[in-house]
Amino acid sequence: MINMISDDTIVSTEVPAYKMILAETQGRVAVVTLNRPKALNALCSELFHEINDALARFDNDDSIGAVVLTGSERAFAAGADIKEMKDTQFVSNYKTNFLGHWVEQIGRMRKPIIAAVNGYALGGGCELAMMCDIIYAGEKAVFGQPEINLGTIPGAGGTQRLTRAVGKSKAMEMILTGTINLNADEAKTYGLVSAVFPPEKLVEEAIKTAGKIASKGAVSVQMAKEAVNQAYELNLSSGLHFERRLFQATFSTKDQKEGMSAFAEKRKPSFVHE
Repeated sequence: MINMISDDTIVSTEVPAYKMILAETQGRVAVVTLNRPKALNALCSELFHEINDALARFDNDDSIGAVVLTGSERAFAAGADIKEMKDTQFVSNYKTNFLGHWVEQIGRMRKPIIAAVNGYALGGGCELAMMCDIIYAGEKAVFGQPEINLGTIPGAGGTQRLTRAVGKSKAMEMILTGTINLNADEAKTYGLVSAVFPPEKLVEEAIKTAGKIASKGAVSVQMAKEAVNQAYELNLSSGLHFERRLFQATFSTKDQKEGMSAFAEKRKPSFVHE
């Protein structure tokens, strides 16, 4: 991994030698780049083990406040590696919880993840993007769930997260036809992505937003992420109760005292992430 600090000095740190991803840091932001260009970043078991390893390390690194996950300008991830899975059988898939490790680490991440999606985000690639907390898209991004064309269905969250993002009718249309995709502007209109940028500016903008997030108090950021995610799991009354308890809990943190004192004193806060 390469650590890029603010004055552009490069500092090397000890990390595993990944084969299918690149991992680096820029200030308090970690950047993980899928790196299987010949396969358009097709998702395979080894690739996800590397993603999970890198994300776990960054999640436990106090110097990191947010993560950007991206691919190439041609493809974020064009889908799953069909050659790897085509001959597997139900019993073995069930016993080993096939695809389970695709979602476990991202689901456990306490720190926010921004997906910076250029090019194709199809099948598992679309699902991977939707596992993240924020999605930014390049102008040529394409989102779709074409699994029905292969005689199967989405298996890493496509039927669930896409429906929550774009609504039942559009999700049904995309998943049942396997040929109707969303371009970047359509994805923004439906609320699947937050913003659209020129491809060459996408990662830069994602890192900029991640840097803003990482500059806030880490405890409050993690609590806010947790509260928003619970909006998908709880009814309104339970969700409001959960939010209120977390809000009240922030008053035990040093950052709440610093943030409100700074506001009252009309100065910039200096958060210590405690």
